[in-house]
Amino acid sequence: MTGPTRAEDEETAAARRHDDRLRQLDTARDAAWSSLGRLEEAAIIPIIPSGPYWPGHRQAWRVIHREGGSTLLVTDGLSDPFIDSEELTPGFGLELAIETNEPLPEIRRSWLLRLLREVADEVAEHESVRGWLHKGLMSMEVSGEGMPEPLVTREGRVAVLLGLESSTLPRRFPTPAGHVLLVTIKALLPAELAFMLEQGRNGKRELERRFAEGDTPAHVCRSWRKSVV
Repeated sequence: MTGPTRAEDEETAAARRHDDRLRQLDTARDAAWSSLGRLEEAAIIPIIPSGPYWPGHRQAWRVIHREGGSTLLVTDGLSDPFIDSEELTPGFGLELAIETNEPLPEIRRSWLLRLLREVADEVAEHESVRGWLHKGLMSMEVSGEGMPEPLVTREGRVAVLLGLESSTLPRRFPTPAGHVLLVTIKALLPAELAFMLEQGRNGKRELERRFAEGDTPAHVCRSWRKSVV
């Protein structure tokens, strides 16, 4: 009979330390999510992860039911400590949030979750995207497959504006590893995308200004609404 090797002991100890770091971030995020509304206890976890690995090799989404009846979905793991680091870090230093006041009979099959996952994959895969998000407002286009028809462009894409300021969501929230940026996702109508591109450098800021003048918080998404342009 032989016991575990020294390498196996070290690997087990490293895994335990990483699990401890994950628990610290989980606790901090749960506190942040719970402050925004009624947090569903169970996370949505994909059977087969899509896209590249997240910092802690975990993909998860949380559902928050907000006052007034809206539904907020957030990524839960982009700020995990990196699995190959012994330091307590907030991973990419951000999480994504998308909210709607439209009914979502089946959240796991909803367009809102599909859009959140598409954007999260882009963020996790591209360091340049994460760099832009930490600097401020940015836009991107993702696949329109399975999305509401009013949001889909002729090219079969959906455009989003990332990082809109919100009057009802914090810009950042604290964790033991440092503050984490909360990046909002706003689904754009094709006409709004065209306007933004026509306006060039000032397009995103002009859309931001117009969304801020609306009756609902600027970041809230609807698939059926009037264009602001």
